[in-house]
Amino acid sequence: MTSLTLPAAPVRDILERAFAEDAPSGDITSQLLIPAEARATAVLNARVPGVFSGGTVFRDAMKLVDPDTDVELLIADGETFDAGTHLARVSGSARSVLLAERVALNLVQRMCAIATKTAEFVERAGGTKARITDTRKTTPGLRVLERYAVRCGGGANHRYSLSDAVLAKDNHLAVMTGGDPARLTTLLAAAKAQLGHTTHFEVEVDSAEQIEPVLAAGVDTIMLDNFTIEELRAGVKQVDGRAIVEASGNVNLGTVAEIAAAGVDVISIGGLTHSVAALDLGLDVELRAG
Repeated sequence: MTSLTLPAAPVRDILERAFAEDAPSGDITSQLLIPAEARATAVLNARVPGVFSGGTVFRDAMKLVDPDTDVELLIADGETFDAGTHLARVSGSARSVLLAERVALNLVQRMCAIATKTAEFVERAGGTKARITDTRKTTPGLRVLERYAVRCGGGANHRYSLSDAVLAKDNHLAVMTGGDPARLTTLLAAAKAQLGHTTHFEVEVDSAEQIEPVLAAGVDTIMLDNFTIEELRAGVKQVDGRAIVEASGNVNLGTVAEIAAAGVDVISIGGLTHSVAALDLGLDVELRAG
């Protein structure tokens, strides 16, 4: 599995913004109803099976509200769990736990959902060389968390941002060529010549006729977008190892196995991050006086 580490600074920034949104002047409900001296214990419970992701985010959310809150993570990121599994245990000031609850749950539920969905795709593509990757179709401001969750599910990450690699898509090519496909190879080769040797160059094609002109420019990866299974097989054969072959479009749990079996190297799936539903986890709190 790829590295399961999260950078601390962007996570803290996400949490600070989340709490500024959710409790800009504190939690007036708890301040009104809960005695300041009340303590709470709580367990993060799984109500459905899944793959865990976001344990440190859950912990850091609790401790950002109150550093004295104790959080014990009972399962590691990337591990599978069954319904009824206790994932973490929290104890501390009742007011603090209740204030942190929603932000902590929102993030860990989404991250677990992404990890679980990714693991399903990875399993369906098993036995092939295809790598399951995400895309830039992430929730604004949460990309670092969502892409980490993909790794927890056994997937890999595509380019992180527009600044990381060249990916020329259909609109880029249309503007570049001015509608003259005969210029494609020359223009792509000239563009590639301006790049440093470490910058990856990928080009999306939507028809078999574009494959040879794109390959002739010496690109690193060719993305076959919305190709049928038969077209993917033919495209992989045509590329014949001259570039990495990525498949994109029309990828779901019902199609991914056939797409992977077509021989592609990478399958990118926007749905890993843009349309998952939060996994059903609950924070069961027990209050006690003093």
